Amino acid sequence: MLQDETTRPLLEVSGLTKRFGAVQALKGVNLSVLPGEVHCVMGQNGAGKSTLIKTLSGVHQPDEGQIFWEGEEVSLPGPTAALGLGIATMYQELDVVDGLSIAENIFLGHERATRGVLHVKRTHATARSILERLGHGNLSPSREVGTLSTANKQIVSMARALSRDTKLIIMDEPSAILDAGEVANLFRVVRELTAQGIAVVYISHRLEEIREIGDRISVIKDGQSTANNLHVTQTPKAELIRRMTGRDVANVFPERRPLPSDAPVVLDVAALELEGHFDKLSFTVRAGEILGFAGLVGSQRSEIIETVYGARKATGGHVAVNGKRLIPGSVSSAVDAGIGLSPEERKSQGLILDEPIYKNVTLSTFERFARTGLLNETAERRVAREQIEALELRPADPERPARTLSGGNQQKILLARWLVHGTKVLLLDEPTRGVDVGARAEIYMLIRRLADAGTAIIIISSEIEEVLGLADNVLVVDDGHVLAQRIATDFDEHGVLDLVMKGSAA
Repeated sequence: MLQDETTRPLLEVSGLTKRFGAVQALKGVNLSVLPGEVHCVMGQNGAGKSTLIKTLSGVHQPDEGQIFWEGEEVSLPGPTAALGLGIATMYQELDVVDGLSIAENIFLGHERATRGVLHVKRTHATARSILERLGHGNLSPSREVGTLSTANKQIVSMARALSRDTKLIIMDEPSAILDAGEVANLFRVVRELTAQGIAVVYISHRLEEIREIGDRISVIKDGQSTANNLHVTQTPKAELIRRMTGRDVANVFPERRPLPSDAPVVLDVAALELEGHFDKLSFTVRAGEILGFAGLVGSQRSEIIETVYGARKATGGHVAVNGKRLIPGSVSSAVDAGIGLSPEERKSQGLILDEPIYKNVTLSTFERFARTGLLNETAERRVAREQIEALELRPADPERPARTLSGGNQQKILLARWLVHGTKVLLLDEPTRGVDVGARAEIYMLIRRLADAGTAIIIISSEIEEVLGLADNVLVVDDGHVLAQRIATDFDEHGVLDLVMKGSAA
């Protein structure tokens, strides 16, 4: 419910700056949010979006600049001050407590109690009312949050925001952990909130998503505002990309090169089965080929490549690399044969976040740097630095903890790890999840460069456009079954979706 722009802004930010030592994260950011609008904030990873969010939430204090709330200048000395004004924040990493009930999570920190005695009935009744407001009255306030799906945990986080007199909700990449159906429900909830006059600041790197849910857009690059109050329907996609990256990105997918007719088969998957997930699945990947798996969330794509990698033990069939069969259910057998995996959940499954970059890069090749039981950390750092420079990883500091890097640079760490290992087969599960448009183009180039050097690659992505744009050949998968296998250029996005829908209905 976008108000007329003569309406007084609910929130205004003028010339906001923030330094962390020698690093200046914000260099003069401006923002104006109207009541009842979805105001999207875009920028590449590292642009300053997170610092802006935390400043508006009272976590950080600005060094310079002004914040106006309903026309009056305010200071936000802490999160309580922001909540007191009516500013609630939903961070990308959900902050619900699994051991508590839904109602306890909703009122965490401002419990309904008198003299230390909790009003359970009133708490549950109010929690139920908020959940109904969000269209989720089916969720019982007494249910333990740990039993909920990720999407429903997000609803609990949103309900917590609404348990106070909230006028503005800041959502940090709220769709990053959701599938397509869950995103549609999120959008429905957002529209209902804005219809009630609540403003939403929506942080996302997904251009098509912003076009669907947003009213106006502001763009940040390198800590500075490069565009403010652009109307979603009036701003071309190319213009948004240019504002975000400082350059035109006409075609983010690199050009394919014809695969040599005599390219040898590197990966041979024959009649592979995983009971309860898929059966008798067969395919090959040749040297230099990128094979894409297209399908919806839940189609068993991840389970297939996890079985190929040995993280799940096959109940039938076999996997071979260069003609040598692997031991089922043995990751070490797969790694020794030259298979590398970049998992969908790279933060929890692929990286040791608190370890430095160089340790994460050499994680699969420790034995190369070991002498008489001791690690040669100088050699580790040297090899890691070579990869950092080759992949243009930023910041180029091998000692920096992996946790502090953007999503795109964390993905580069995983690619660097398998480059050091000399991987023959690379399995990429959602390689650009949480990665902005500029970094995506770099990762696509890296993937194509690896293929051109002879690496056999499998890519899984929930974005069908990405699979079709990167892959040479594509398998369309639904519920563990291959519905079609063709060269990528014989598919289009609508055709893939039609196949999947028909397969699901069968």
